[in-house]
Amino acid sequence: MADDNKNQNVIPDLGELRNSIDVLDKKIVDLLNQRAELSLSVGRYKAAKGEAIYKPFREQEVMDKIADSSPGPLPDKHLRTIYREIMSSSRHLQRPERVVYLGPEGTFSYFAAIEHMGSSASLTPKGNFEEIFRAVAEEGAELGVIPLENSIEGTVGQVVDLFMRYKVYIQAEVFSRISHCLISRADKVEDVEVIYSHPQPLGQCREWLHAHLRDVPTIPMESTAEAAEVVAGKKAAAVIGHRKLADMHGMNVLAESIEDLPDNWTRFVIIGAAPSQEDRRDKTSILFTTPNRPGALARVLTTLAHQGINVTKLESRPFRGEKWKYVFFADLACDLGGGRYEDVLEDIRQQCLTLRVLGTYPTQEELQ
Repeated sequence: MADDNKNQNVIPDLGELRNSIDVLDKKIVDLLNQRAELSLSVGRYKAAKGEAIYKPFREQEVMDKIADSSPGPLPDKHLRTIYREIMSSSRHLQRPERVVYLGPEGTFSYFAAIEHMGSSASLTPKGNFEEIFRAVAEEGAELGVIPLENSIEGTVGQVVDLFMRYKVYIQAEVFSRISHCLISRADKVEDVEVIYSHPQPLGQCREWLHAHLRDVPTIPMESTAEAAEVVAGKKAAAVIGHRKLADMHGMNVLAESIEDLPDNWTRFVIIGAAPSQEDRRDKTSILFTTPNRPGALARVLTTLAHQGINVTKLESRPFRGEKWKYVFFADLACDLGGGRYEDVLEDIRQQCLTLRVLGTYPTQEELQ
C-alpha cells in the first residue's frame, strides 16, 4: 500500500507527457483523415441519389452516440463542440452549402448559425428576413437560419407571414440561449453616455438599464452587429449584445448577463427549398386557415386530440390582404408526413380552407 501511494505522488516528466500527446495527435489526425475519406464517399452517394447534404437528425444521432459512449474526463459539452466542427468540415467536403442568415456578421443569428452549423459553413449575410426566404426559395441558397420565436418576446410575426408567401420548408430547429452584455470602449459602466442596440435586447434589459443607467439615452438599430460597428468608433458609447462582439471589435465587456429574465432562449429554424427526407422526424409545423363558422378551429384540434397528437404551439396571425381573417401556425409533436398519419392529414385538410405543412424535422431540446 505504501508503494502505491508513493507511485501516485511521483510527478511525471513533462517531456514524456508531451511526447505521448504528440503520438496521440498523430493518431487523431490519421483517424480524422480516414473519416474525411468516408465523408467524401457519402457525398458521392448523396450526389448520385440527389439527396441533401444537411441531415440534422443523423447529425443529432451521431452527437448523442458519441456523448453516451464517452467515459470522460472530457466534458460532454466539449465533446459536442469538437464533433460539431468535424461534421461541419464533413458537410463542406461533401459539397459546400450556402447558408444565409440575418446579418451582418455578429448578430445573434450569425452566432446561432456558427454554433449549429460549425465554422466550416459557408455563411452569407442578408439584410432582412425576406431576403433570406427569397434566397432559399428562388436564388439557390441551400439553407437559411431564421429566428422564429423568443421565450420572452414571443413569435417573430414577420417570419410567419413570410412562410405564407415563400415555398420553403423547416429542416431543423435550434435553441440558442440569449445572454446580453454591455460592451464599450469605455473602461467602466459610469462612463457610458449613450447605448445602441436592436429593440429586442433593449427591451429584454429594461430593468437593468433602469437600475444602472437610468438617464442614459438608448438608440434602436437594425441589428446588434450594426450597433457594435457604430459603438466601436465612439469612446463613451455602448452596445447591448452577444459577448463575442467585444472580441470582434476590440472592446471591453462592462457587464455580463444583464437580461432581466435569465431563462431567455430564441428558437431558430433552419429552412430549405425542399422537405426533409430523413427517415425519422419528431415534429411538424403547419399553417392553416379555417372556415368562418363556429367550432371550425375546435374541430381541427379535436381531430388531432383523438389521435393523441400534442399541439405544442398554436398562434394566429392576420391573413395579409384579407382583413379580419386569420391564419393559424401550429407545432405538432409528431411526424405528420409519415404514413401513419395519412388519414389524419387528409381529415384536417378537409376541415380547413387551406393547409400547408411547413416541415417535419427532429426536435432539439434546450441545452443548458
